[in-house]
Amino acid sequence: MTSTEHARILFQGDSITDGGRGRNEDANHWLGQSYVYLIAGALGSRLTTTQPEFVNRGISGDRVSDLYARWNEDTFSLKPDLLSILIGVNDAWRIVEQEPSGVTDRFERAYRHLLEETREVMPDLGLVLCEPFILKTGATEARWDIWQEKITGYQRIVRQLADEFGAVFVPLQSMLNEAATQADASYWLHDGVHPTAVGHQLIADQWIDIVQKSPLAIC
Repeated sequence: MTSTEHARILFQGDSITDGGRGRNEDANHWLGQSYVYLIAGALGSRLTTTQPEFVNRGISGDRVSDLYARWNEDTFSLKPDLLSILIGVNDAWRIVEQEPSGVTDRFERAYRHLLEETREVMPDLGLVLCEPFILKTGATEARWDIWQEKITGYQRIVRQLADEFGAVFVPLQSMLNEAATQADASYWLHDGVHPTAVGHQLIADQWIDIVQKSPLAIC
């Protein structure tokens, strides 16, 4: 991404990204309390000359197909310079829990369609795809083998899509696995899926490290 004043960085995803963000004009709550907030604080404080704008449009409960349903309003209309996506856990959750909305697995098909249209509409957009993740605790423990199989498959898909669509891939699972050797899994992901404050900090640090060393570095 070329150095442009007030570059707009848009984050999309589910509850992990949402972080309880506000839905009104109250600037105290625009970004929520997720890794997005931490990234915005860290990079925004370093880049006071260009003052990049950070936007959070994560929505709790979303699957990839839900992102696509709101993509015109929540992505294209915002005209971002850089788009970061973290998605997948709800696609897996509906399948693991055998909910009606998870009868078929549309993760790869929907994600690919989303990226194809995004590249068509915004060919010069910087893309960052974050790896979905879990740890064995809380909600994932009872059906761990199924969870692990499904998420591992999604991780391969996201890495492949990043290669195909010229996106920067942010690996997160191995980092969390390593963290779980230093403290209980619940210290990082309180229910095996949703990060704690320290879990969000890990994600933010990893995102900054990977993206700022890439051709998409925010200037």
